[in-house]
Order: sequence, then structure tokens, then C-alpha cells
Amino acid sequence: MDDTIESNESLAKLPATLAAATLLTACGGGGDSANGGGTTSAAPPTAVESIAGAQAARFLSQASMGATHEQMTRVQALGYSKWLDEQMAMPASQSRWDWLMAKGFNAIENKNNQAGIDSALWVKLLTSPDTLRQRVTLALSEIVVASLDGFTGAWRAFTGAAYMDILEANAFGNYRTLLQQVTLSPAMGEYLTYRGNAKANPKTGSMPDENYAREILQLFTIGLLKLNPNGTATEQETYTQADISGLARVFTGWDNDLAGGTNDTPDYRKRPMVQVGTKYEPGEKTFLGTTIASGVDAATALNKALDAIFAHPNVAPFVSKQLIQRLVTSNPAKEYVGRVAAVFENNGSGVKGDLKAVVKAILLDQEARSASNLSSTSFGKVREPILRFTAWARAYNATSPSDAWAIGNTSESSSRLGQSPLRSPSVFNFFRPGYVPPALGVVAPEFQIVNESSVVGYANYMQNAISKGIGDVKADYSTLLPLADNVPALVDEINLVLAAGQLSTDTVTLIRNAVASMATGTDTARANRVYAALTLVMASPEFIVQK
Repeated sequence: MDDTIESNESLAKLPATLAAATLLTACGGGGDSANGGGTTSAAPPTAVESIAGAQAARFLSQASMGATHEQMTRVQALGYSKWLDEQMAMPASQSRWDWLMAKGFNAIENKNNQAGIDSALWVKLLTSPDTLRQRVTLALSEIVVASLDGFTGAWRAFTGAAYMDILEANAFGNYRTLLQQVTLSPAMGEYLTYRGNAKANPKTGSMPDENYAREILQLFTIGLLKLNPNGTATEQETYTQADISGLARVFTGWDNDLAGGTNDTPDYRKRPMVQVGTKYEPGEKTFLGTTIASGVDAATALNKALDAIFAHPNVAPFVSKQLIQRLVTSNPAKEYVGRVAAVFENNGSGVKGDLKAVVKAILLDQEARSASNLSSTSFGKVREPILRFTAWARAYNATSPSDAWAIGNTSESSSRLGQSPLRSPSVFNFFRPGYVPPALGVVAPEFQIVNESSVVGYANYMQNAISKGIGDVKADYSTLLPLADNVPALVDEINLVLAAGQLSTDTVTLIRNAVASMATGTDTARANRVYAALTLVMASPEFIVQK
């Protein structure tokens, strides 16, 4: 079958369509961040007796890597809460580390490259049955950030795989445990430069590296300003330079566990870092109102430090709000943040940091589930490029017959997605959680990676992926091709699965007219209609905006 899309005036205007979509997104994706933004409903979640297909698809846009008819049916059968329980109880699929090992990427010739890691990351995002766990793992990777391009040592692919596997293993665990494992991971030790960190040397004037001490406070736990329980900020700073210097003394002496004395295999990249006693600072350490006495051993000092940070009242609203932003809406109402932060603080059994309870609270909250927010200009978020891509791949069962999943690094913005998993350009993520686009006046984090180049690049990349695939990664359109001669049915079907039935009447009319103007009557013509309909839906404002 010829899978080249026929020339069509509507398709030729696709980049302009997407540009308009992003502008509409900017107008409808935020609220007033200064006063909490979003809706202000304070009532607890209400039970839903029946779930329509569009409601199920909308839920999955927040809770998964992409809606499918199978998952929509499952949500309808179980209800939201029980679907979440089922997903959380699901066993993890093959780890990224094990995928690399099974494919032979531990061969010595790969010691100093990144071979295999992009494929290992994509195969999980696109195919793993535990779709909720993958969505939360992706969210955590954009909060507790490490990045492939910041790994400088050997076995960088395995370093990245081990790190993402840590995030996945703790996606429904406890945030305190996650902090512990991240702190001792070779990935974070290398990325934020405290692996091999040595105590102060009075003779040379050298001081312990403060990089991780600063970022664990600023970005991973408490932020720059003290917060109210609902996430609104005060004018009081959370820490001082003295706090950073004191905390940095805790992160001394930690280095790779080279059991056997060699790095010719990647195994050490999976093991937690260990202590090198001669580099550890045994003296007193004071930070955040906590003092660790002189002579306390390194492991105990680390635990005490992380306990002190985790006990800070900012942790619950700081982390909760960012998880809401990654899953549901860019400008959550302060009441929404407060409700979720209360669950973070206490899961009902006196446990703080229970991510399973937090994720359920986010996705079952009235603000996430209320249909009234579909028409609210203060609710929703720009769907980041990774999630646009996975929505397409999941909806149409993309497969790689060779099992190579050679999608590669999609970071390039002019010809690819402009974003790629585990490839943030800095520890500040692809986009800042508080980013306000110029002249917009509302928080819209994903807009930080939107520009003229990325708008056109995304449109062209998806048009090619939809019609030709990426290498041998191709979608299955067997459910769409029988609808190609019935344009309204074709567009409605794509609208339901990809956009949760949220395309406006005007958008639906434009897409139907464009597709109906195309030739039909042959398999090639029908395929071209499917490609066109998919491309135009994925360029629409109602798809770009996740409501």
C-alpha cells in the first residue's frame, strides 16, 4: 500500500493549524497562580455511578500514557477508583535495565556510549501494561530530575535505566524511600556532582560540593519559599546559604560501589553508592534547624538529614502541586492542592509521603473529575510532546516487529518532538513548574518548550509517524480503515479516543470537510484519509489542551 499522504490544501495548512492550537491552549490552560488559580470547589470527590466513553477517555488522559478502547472499557466496568487499584496492584513489566541486558547492550563496546537507552525508555512508555505506573514514573522523572546528557562516566545507558527503574519502583511507594534511593544512586551522584565529594581541606581551601544539597532542597522537596498547606507561597525563604553548606557536609564520601575493582561491566551502576571513609566529613552538620553531632557515621547522618528534610511542612504541598500539574492541570485551585497535600501529609493511617494515596487523591478529586471544568478557561494543561506521541502509539497499538523500538532521541525541536524521556536539558526539567509565558499572565509550564520551530517540527514529525511509522515502529489502523468512507464516523472515533470527545463543533467541521475533500474508493485513498484525520486531530487545540 502506498502510504504517502495525497496533496491536500487542508493538510498543507497543518503547521498554521497547530500554531493556532498552541495560542488557544495558552488562553485556556491556566488560572491566576497568585491566588491559587483553577476552580475553587472544596467539596470531597463524589461517586460516579456510570461512566461514559468520553469520561473514561478523559480520565485516561490524566491517568495513563494514552487511552485505548480496552482501557476505556475497563474503566467503565470497574469505576475510577477500582481501576486505579487494579493498576497499582499490577506487577511491573520487564525493567529497562533487564531490557538492555537481554538485548546485549552490556557488551564492552558500549561502555562509553548511550546505545540502547532511548529504546529501553520508549518501549516501557509505549507498551507496558501498567500504564498508570508509567505515567507517574514519567511525572517523577520531571520532578526529581536527572538527565542522560549529564551522565559523564561509563555505561551511561545503564545509568539512565537504573535511575528510571528506581523511580518506577517507588511510583506507588513512599516519597521518603524514593529520596533515599535517589540520593544513593550513582545516576544522581554523577548528575549533581557529589559522587566522590570530599570533606573540606583547610590546606587547599577546598569545600564540599554543594550542588546536590542545593537542588534536593530547591527542586526535590521544599522549594525556595515557605508554603501554606494549600501550596500558596509566603514571602519567607525556606533556607539560607548556611543551610546548604551545612547539608553539603552530609553528602561527602559517597562513591560508586566497584565491588571487584572494575567498571568493565555495568553492574555497579545499579548498586547504591558506598562510603569512602577518608572523604567523609565527620564533624558537626547544621541545617534547617537540625544539628547532626560530630562523630555520627555517614549512613546515620544521611538518614537524619533526609528525615529532617522530609519532615519540613513544605514537602507535602510542594510535591503534591507538581504532581497535579504533571497529571491534571497547570493551575490547580488552592483547595485542590490543599486536599492532596493533606493526603500526602497523612494517608489516613498516619503515614506521610504515601504516593499511592497521593496519586489516587489527585485523580479522584472533584476538580479532576468535574465535567464543569471542561468549559473552564482556568482548568487544564498543555499536553507535553511525549504524551501526545504516546497517546497516538497506545491508541493504535504501535508495534516494533524487530523489538528494536528505534525511535531514538526525539529532543530536536525543528524536526522531532522537541522532548525526549530522561533528556531534560537541565535539573530544572524541560519546563519550570512556575513558568508564565510572556504576555500570558498564567502558569503554563509546557509552553517553555513551545516556539515556532517546535510547532512546525511536531506537526511534521507526527504526520510522518502516522503515515509511515518510525523505522519499523508502526501503528495498526485496522479499526479506522473501515470507517474511512464514512468521514463523520471516522472523525468521531478519533475524537473520542485521542481527544476524549472534546473537539469543538467548528473543529470537527473543519476536519470532516478536509478529509471529505480527499479521494476515496481505494485502499490507498482510505489510508490517506485515516492519516489526514489523525494528523489534523493531533494538531487541534482540543487535543493539545488536556482537559
